Amino acid sequence: MNIVKHPNSIEFKVRGKFGLFSDPITRPGGEKYSYQSPTYSALIGIVKSVYWKPTIVWYIDAVRIVNRIQTTCKGVKQRYISGAKSKLSYTTYLRDVEYQVLAHFEFNENQTHLRGDWDAEKHLDLAMRGIRQGGRFPVHLGTSECRGYIEPCQFGSGGGAYDGYGELDFGLMFHGFDYPDETGKNEFSTRFTRQVMVDGYIKFDRPDEIPEEQKQLVRKYGDTYQFKQFGVRESVRV
Repeated sequence: MNIVKHPNSIEFKVRGKFGLFSDPITRPGGEKYSYQSPTYSALIGIVKSVYWKPTIVWYIDAVRIVNRIQTTCKGVKQRYISGAKSKLSYTTYLRDVEYQVLAHFEFNENQTHLRGDWDAEKHLDLAMRGIRQGGRFPVHLGTSECRGYIEPCQFGSGGGAYDGYGELDFGLMFHGFDYPDETGKNEFSTRFTRQVMVDGYIKFDRPDEIPEEQKQLVRKYGDTYQFKQFGVRESVRV
């Protein structure tokens, strides 16, 4: 698999006792079931826990599944705000997970007033410092009850459970959300894509490369979504 490393790429590994990358089909019923592999959106959340500013947009290039895919089931009590009695529902988690992640950033062309902060070397240095510190914010493997731990690594180093395994097709999976401040469009949509693992590696499609037919426009009460403009002095220090 041809995986390209960019000049401003970051590499790290993240591990945890449990992971829950929920299949959207199982969420409405309350009994959630995890995908077998992390989603693009979940990995973006992990990278943003390491370092994020509105000046940049993160892209996940690839992930390597190091440990064998295993699941475990737990009974979780649901609490209701309405005062109804809680009930026991079952959630299927991934257990003993470890991933190697390769990502890079690009400058956000929709925040052109932040051009004074377009310093690739500075952002890369701050991101690497965040990795060495284990993240600037708590790291979650899909959901808040699944805590993750980050440390630096060289992407592709060491042995993995799926070295030489061949191809494993996970089918159509949730990819992520299209946010107005990243796309420049006043709309909010979800993306789905086919996710394939080859010898333990999953190479992700860029959000702007996913066909329109694999996107679903989400509207809430007929509202028009607009992206947020970050003030240079108020919220961003350049």
